[in-house]
Amino acid sequence: GLAAGMGMGRVLLVLSAACAVMPAKDPLLNVCMDAKHHKTKPGPEGMLYDQCAPWKDNACCTANTSSEAHKDQSNLYNFNWNHCGLMPAKCKRHFIQDTCLYECSPNLGPWIDQADSSWRRERILHVPLCKEDCEEWWEDCKDYVTCKENWHKGWNWATGTNRCPWGSMCRPFSHVFPRPKDLCEKIWSNSYKYTTEHRGSGRCIQMWFDPAQGNPNVVVAKYYAWKKRSSPAWMENVTPGTDKAKCALPWPVLVLLSLVFVVLHDGAGGCGSHGWGSL
Repeated sequence: GLAAGMGMGRVLLVLSAACAVMPAKDPLLNVCMDAKHHKTKPGPEGMLYDQCAPWKDNACCTANTSSEAHKDQSNLYNFNWNHCGLMPAKCKRHFIQDTCLYECSPNLGPWIDQADSSWRRERILHVPLCKEDCEEWWEDCKDYVTCKENWHKGWNWATGTNRCPWGSMCRPFSHVFPRPKDLCEKIWSNSYKYTTEHRGSGRCIQMWFDPAQGNPNVVVAKYYAWKKRSSPAWMENVTPGTDKAKCALPWPVLVLLSLVFVVLHDGAGGCGSHGWGSL
């Protein structure tokens, strides 16, 4: 029995080594969306500007995009923050940070969705934003004025930049967006979802983080990618051979692997190593 067990152990070692040398590309992790200014794949960018700098180790944006994100009249989308008078700096920094997250983050894969715009094929939808990020954004902007609830569409673009549509009034942010949830969910057509999850919980995306502590959104993307793949809708859409998240081993090896697990299972107990069994 001992020799057989050791033999099985060796087989497992060989198989895990084979898995290690063939890293599986996960279509939901470490990806850039197919949009106007994004790189095709993430990588280091030494010179990301100012508020976009936290993403410099692994970014979907270029240095040029990162500096454009900070301008009042940015060439990224010709978007004018000051459409109802001058936006205060404490408010604008949140919009700059939001732009940096959108353009630079490689951790938004689980929420990438098809878009029907001429300028991008993909967008983000329902990204779970940390409670603090949303509430601080609202708090710092509540005294600014705006004429629109959804900033994605419906502007008057006659002059080449966004102006308030005819008949609209500039009103305080706190009237247009009575609660932080309204701001985060409505301003970019549900790109974000307001959550009660806190920064550092591993369950929500942070717009703001200290790069010295690493990027906290990496583990969040992994958690939601796992959750998405566990959903019935995802299972139905995955045809055999296209789920790249599996270890890329030839099928005879996979058959052998499953046999080994069957034999070993009696003595091994359950497999809740990630603590997911309790979710």
